[in-house]
Amino acid sequence: MFSLQFSLSSSSAKSFILQTSPSFFRSHRAPSRALRTFLTASASSGSTNSDESQEALAGRRANYGGVRLEETVCINSGKMRLDSWISSHISGISRARVQSSIRSGLVAVNGRVVDKVSHNVKAGDKVDCTISELQPLRAEPENIPLNIVYEDEHVLVVNKPAHMVVHPAPGNATGTLVNGILHHCSLPVVAFSNEEVLSDVEDISDDDLSSSFTDRCPNEWLSSSQIGAAIRPGIVHRLDKGTSGLLVVAKNEHSHAHLSEQFKLHTIQRVYISLTSGVPSPTTGRVEVPIGRDLNNRIRMAAVSGSSKCRQARHAASRYKVIEILAGGGSALVEWRLETGRTHQIRAHAKYLGIPLLGDEVYGGTKSMALSLLRPRTPPSYHGQLLQLVSGLERPCLHALALGFKHPHTTENMYFSCPPPADFAEILSQIREIGTVKPSFKV
Repeated sequence: MFSLQFSLSSSSAKSFILQTSPSFFRSHRAPSRALRTFLTASASSGSTNSDESQEALAGRRANYGGVRLEETVCINSGKMRLDSWISSHISGISRARVQSSIRSGLVAVNGRVVDKVSHNVKAGDKVDCTISELQPLRAEPENIPLNIVYEDEHVLVVNKPAHMVVHPAPGNATGTLVNGILHHCSLPVVAFSNEEVLSDVEDISDDDLSSSFTDRCPNEWLSSSQIGAAIRPGIVHRLDKGTSGLLVVAKNEHSHAHLSEQFKLHTIQRVYISLTSGVPSPTTGRVEVPIGRDLNNRIRMAAVSGSSKCRQARHAASRYKVIEILAGGGSALVEWRLETGRTHQIRAHAKYLGIPLLGDEVYGGTKSMALSLLRPRTPPSYHGQLLQLVSGLERPCLHALALGFKHPHTTENMYFSCPPPADFAEILSQIREIGTVKPSFKV
């Protein structure tokens, strides 16, 4: 039995949040079964049909490949880095993509090719830039140990460790969960075409990821070759690199379609736990605030009531419940249940509530914030240990604790749970030493 106490209230007899599954779910262990999967799809050539849909064409334009910028730096610009100036003049593009184009010799200033990204441009300079095409990615099998919670011929449930990227992307072509699955399945290399790997939207949400499959083919299954060229082979949802926990992988076309539909209809059961900076008020509630890309920081999403500070904000809803109030209110163990699957949804909603996750530097859960909340509530004799604890935070304290779905073949309700990994458990244990209180909930 997992030693950490995740009881729902002081009167609850449960020693683990989800030790007792809902009555309509059954828990399963991984059987030893032969693996058959649709990940064997042939490598995508990147070619497209002449009758390609307008949506597909729009998607290609969103890659920015071949986009041309010819402009003169205006008088009141002052000195500015070349990569920053170009990024500010092509809406939505990442600076990394611009830098790649510069290094590829596709940018000229005053008629001379400049391959230095930090080159300064000034008023009157004439900039000629062509954005480079995305290069195809190859996902090769790698012998990466996988913590497989359940496996049959239709689905695979994996307990993903923190710091593992789910799918190959520019900058993370190896060491991903997909690489490990290819090896586990004894499958060949899978190639992703330019059209399918969108480096500028690598944080596609679970809802969008499932819709990209179900919307493309509403009346018939895609062929294996089409599936292999999809954004992520077999992956119907994702976890951030720093998030640990449960993730389901489809092993054939039928399973992929059915799981994708469940995600699209929001019938998948997903439960997360986190450690937060501070305690939310009230201690239980529902956050329904749209989430979109933060215009001031494109690697971050923003939860905002309006759309003034983010692009294409979309409906997002999360339910939360404080399980323990820690360190006199300096932190909390919080359970989250997702109604939607937007990119960084919990992290963005936690920031919106004023309780960013511990260790989440991108969303405000900085080490300095953690210390400012925990130090005043900690005995002076413990300050050294507290500093060491906070300094050791290497990721957002977020874990995908439980996952439930209807089996795509048997239609049986499946439910899985796994305790948080050692790093999360150790941080929780040490903060509990400062103090812990079970919140009371009104019935």
